[in-house]
Amino acid sequence: MNIAFIGVGNVGAPLVDHLQRLGHQVTIAARDPQSSTVQAALQRNPQLAVAPPLAAVEAATVVFLATPFAANEAALAGVKTALTDKILVDCTNPVGPNLAHGLHSTQAGAEFVQGLVPAAKVVKAFTIYGYENFDDPAYPGYGDLKPAMLLAGNDAIAKQTVADFCQALGWEPVDVGGLAMALHLEHMTLLWIQMARVQGVGPGFVWARLSR
Repeated sequence: MNIAFIGVGNVGAPLVDHLQRLGHQVTIAARDPQSSTVQAALQRNPQLAVAPPLAAVEAATVVFLATPFAANEAALAGVKTALTDKILVDCTNPVGPNLAHGLHSTQAGAEFVQGLVPAAKVVKAFTIYGYENFDDPAYPGYGDLKPAMLLAGNDAIAKQTVADFCQALGWEPVDVGGLAMALHLEHMTLLWIQMARVQGVGPGFVWARLSR
């Protein structure tokens, strides 16, 4: 599948690498191909392609948005039309002062993103953890139990596509419902950050689902 990435920082870099190694055609959408993040991603995986944002998005079936939340509006402004009817995976989180929700919990950040690109099929996924777990999601010693990757969106087919990515990358995809539910996923991210970074638990933990 043709995949474009807008943002290859801490979160985007491991995802872009792993998806390419799974056999997908992955392109970094870059205004500046010489930027430090793009060059670091290429050093990690020279098989990645790089193209201007509009060209990368036009050629893609699925687009990942992995920029800092404050940069989302500018990052999407030039590719809005090209995202029509395409899946946009929102990996961003609105983080405010003192780890409060950046939109004051009045709406999900993913709903804000959907408002920026109303013709795209936005799916919230690849949040709720820090980047370390995107680099290595393996937690051996639990039998068949895999770490959970919660996702939300309004389009069932788009969610299934993203769920397939999750599964291939070593996660158990868990569909939590429509895009409004992304607000709860963003709070889970804030909880994870509080525990891992502030309380000093460290990044080596994830959520899992147990079912009878």
